[in-house]
Amino acid sequence: MKCEPGERTEPAALRTAKEVADDVVRPDIEWISSFKTFKERVERLQVLYPNRRTTLPSGWPAQVDNPRAWAGSDFKSEDDYVLHLSVKDVAEIEAGLAHFKDLPGNLGPDDVNPTTFPLPNLSSRLVEASEIIHEGRGFVVLRGLQPDKYSNFDNILLYPGVTSYIAKKRGLQDFDGRMILHIQAVVEDVKKHGSMPNSPYVTRAQPFHTDICDVLALYALNVAAYGGESFLAFSAKIYNELAKIRPDIIEVLAKDDWIFDDFWQGQYHTRPLFFSFADHGPAFQFSRRPLTGSHFSPHHPSVLAMSELQAEVLDAVYFLAKEHALELRLRRGDMLVFNNFSMLHARSGFADEAQGKKRHMLRLWLRNDWECYGDHEWRKELACWDVDRSPPELRVKHRRASCA
Repeated sequence: MKCEPGERTEPAALRTAKEVADDVVRPDIEWISSFKTFKERVERLQVLYPNRRTTLPSGWPAQVDNPRAWAGSDFKSEDDYVLHLSVKDVAEIEAGLAHFKDLPGNLGPDDVNPTTFPLPNLSSRLVEASEIIHEGRGFVVLRGLQPDKYSNFDNILLYPGVTSYIAKKRGLQDFDGRMILHIQAVVEDVKKHGSMPNSPYVTRAQPFHTDICDVLALYALNVAAYGGESFLAFSAKIYNELAKIRPDIIEVLAKDDWIFDDFWQGQYHTRPLFFSFADHGPAFQFSRRPLTGSHFSPHHPSVLAMSELQAEVLDAVYFLAKEHALELRLRRGDMLVFNNFSMLHARSGFADEAQGKKRHMLRLWLRNDWECYGDHEWRKELACWDVDRSPPELRVKHRRASCA
């Protein structure tokens, strides 16, 4: 099914970013953190709150000791996490693609699964990769494909074909039912007609955050001429550092009073940013924009401000993630697949070739059953696949794009 953009309207009551800022006094915190602002806030709050918690909140472990508690410096080379696809592996993927296309009926990407896309020999290595993603270090890079060999539609088919052996369910990524997202700079990062382009469609950097899925996959159809690196920072490593030096921050992160501007027309909800799972350890779940606002998507005027303490905590997480992150320079044809619940991820800004191909990533959200996944009626009605590109949605002020 081809995606059709839904109606985007802006209520007359919504106002400009300046008017929003005039209504609510908010902490001086940027969408992408400023170390100068962070340092000044830390020094100021140390004077105001000298007697901070020095022990961990009840129920939180002293340290997390599992394969996910790594730092970027722990990896000696790409061979520590790259699964190299041999010529035989690639031939098997192409045979699986041919098998799927020869099946009777009007089949599309939603019909791709291990049964319809057989990989009899490679499947065992992909199942091992799935175990690494779910129970081990949390991420894998599959390397060896040459996407230029295939048509756009064939790339759309083989991508879920390979990743279906890692996580079988694929989820909606926006209100229009988009099952796959083309992350590509197709519009300028400038304000036009009261709206701003969404981050996947411009060259701007993105700060550390999580998406709304169990497993996130990126398939690099093409890479940037400069920049566009991916960064992964594991939650367990960040937790262990905080447990040693600032246990009070964990208490603030776990409180159910973080204000998320997730809906339009001034609605919002509160929840924690950090969760502790007995079997899997600590996990973040947040994106900075609903918490801080941004130049391209300001807060609605009626959304309450976070506290100065929360602003300090949010930036502390950012700079710890930045300090311990692994930088990934993906190559054309790479598939990066990682455990979204176990780590934060970010992206540097980038520049494309002046007269060449643009950086082009295909994103899938993978996980188990949920309304955005599986056989839910809402998913059946909306699910659609863009073959060539996703439309460059504009951020109508205060309008969220995620299906979450």
